[in-house]
Amino acid sequence: MPTRLLPGLSLSLMLAFAGGSLAAEKKTYTLGMIAKSQGNQFFEAARAGANAAARELGAQYGITIKIDWRTPNEEDAQKQAEYVEQMVLGGVDGIIISSSDANKLTDAIDRADARGIPVLTFSGDAPASRRFLALGVDDFKCGEQTFLELAKLLKGKGVVAAIDGNPNAANLQQRAAGFRSAAKGYPGIKVLDIYYHKETPQDAVAKIEQVMQAHPEITGWGLLGGWPLFTEKALNWPPGSILCVSVDALPPELAYVRSKHVQLLLSQDVYGYGYNSVARLIEKLHLKKNPPAPIENSPLTPVTLENVDAFAKNWEKWLAK
Repeated sequence: MPTRLLPGLSLSLMLAFAGGSLAAEKKTYTLGMIAKSQGNQFFEAARAGANAAARELGAQYGITIKIDWRTPNEEDAQKQAEYVEQMVLGGVDGIIISSSDANKLTDAIDRADARGIPVLTFSGDAPASRRFLALGVDDFKCGEQTFLELAKLLKGKGVVAAIDGNPNAANLQQRAAGFRSAAKGYPGIKVLDIYYHKETPQDAVAKIEQVMQAHPEITGWGLLGGWPLFTEKALNWPPGSILCVSVDALPPELAYVRSKHVQLLLSQDVYGYGYNSVARLIEKLHLKKNPPAPIENSPLTPVTLENVDAFAKNWEKWLAK
């Protein structure tokens, strides 16, 4: 049937009205994002990745994606749970969270899911919850790799210790288990213990100093997270006299590679955590596409004296304002 024009209304005017109506109906998605702590460059890089994905995927799909960032100043799982509840009440479309304590967050995540709000975790899972996807590394293998790289540097002999963060974080528990498991294959290396702290740089440095005073025979350290390296002069020994492998490769940590206090960093895809979190939620919400599996792990990138300067250029992009 031919289009009939209303009296006095041109076809071009009708198209303009139609276009305006379509523009007004442009779909908007609001995604809540909750990291473990403010000011941590690990999570700032993830936030940058999320913001980049919001811009790029928004343009690709012709939609608007908003990131609602709410993160406690310091690690506080109870506050994270409160933020989840607030976001649910505020009507977000999806939630991205790095869980500080799975036990305290599982109920909040499940309540969000029951309200039809999908939840995704990154670098801190709540495996018993109804989150639809967990992004991260295989933390058990991460702990194993930390020990194996350290054992290689020590040529299979020595006395080592490891430092871990929040003992309630499921991902850090797995790293510790992996470290201990790998050590069983090296009878020439004695593991003194895995020492926990409150996951602040100052606490981590104090713990290392305390252990070194009690055990000056230590020849190697495995850092299952880079917390002590976020401060200056954290490792109080001549470069190379004690060998060190650390997880993560944040800007302050790179200085310890350059000074030869740390022989190897194992970097997580921190920027990718944020970018891929937004991508997976938009695939689920907008494209109605579910991930093939509930866990999506990414490999660790080795950073040594040979590639530290090239790797540092990533941070110029990740932390650009």
